[in-house]
Amino acid sequence: MNATPDSRPSRALVLGGGGSAGNAWLIGVIAGLNDGGLDVTEADLVIGTSAGATAAAQIAGASPTDLLTAILDAAPPSRSEPARPDGRAAVWMNHLERTNTIIADSSDLADMRRRAGAYALELAEAAGDEGNARWRDTVRARLSGVRWPDRGTLLTAVDADTGEPVGFDRDSGVDLVDAVAASCAGGPAYRIGERHYIDGGYRRSSENADLAGGYERVLVLSPLGGRTRHPAAWRSDLATQVDELRSGDSTVETVLPDTDSLAAFGDNMMNLATRAPAARAGHDQGRRLAGRLVDLWS
Repeated sequence: MNATPDSRPSRALVLGGGGSAGNAWLIGVIAGLNDGGLDVTEADLVIGTSAGATAAAQIAGASPTDLLTAILDAAPPSRSEPARPDGRAAVWMNHLERTNTIIADSSDLADMRRRAGAYALELAEAAGDEGNARWRDTVRARLSGVRWPDRGTLLTAVDADTGEPVGFDRDSGVDLVDAVAASCAGGPAYRIGERHYIDGGYRRSSENADLAGGYERVLVLSPLGGRTRHPAAWRSDLATQVDELRSGDSTVETVLPDTDSLAAFGDNMMNLATRAPAARAGHDQGRRLAGRLVDLWS
């Protein structure tokens, strides 16, 4: 049964995936909104997927201003350097080709999740326990805090063993670091206990905004601009999810990268050199949008 307007939870913030550049852009937009007088970190629920899961955990442990400063003060590699050292850029391109094939061969979202999970389990077996531990250490280094926030936070993933969607929150019995690592596991499946998980972007989309159903007001920040590699018949695109939310009487606003932000991303959103430009562009965009979004959030 749908909640009545008077009993519905109020505000949901949806943070989509989008690699290193996307994470920096999210932080920039949130910091820009904050500088414009709009603190979206006070949402009743924050939904994070992949890079958005990292951002959701980051804003729970530090202020948007401090997070933005950390990105801008970091010393990134040159844009001319490979996005991934030791030949891993080629590995990543092969991974994209393989996942494109998986999508093309799948009959629907559930079939795609199962196939993607099986592929990720193959990669995890090759990486071994050392690879799993190394990924956890990488994710842990990105977070200021390792405790679940008191406010509602939902991080998406997919069970690689079954293909079933998973949502981690503070009541799930999973450490925050592990939940973020699972949501960001775009290559080898990430092991937590006896289960393995893959990137939350495999659930439905890089945003998974449909999980905000029932909330009165929803703000979606999508680094990938609502794009999807899935067939249109799967109805997994952001526009479809927004229509579904609005049909449930939610007021929804989406923020997609503007021209300057897209230019800052370049052609490789995994390149660490894009982080500072993406954060600056996101901050400028967020500050400009703050006034327009006040009515939604107030």
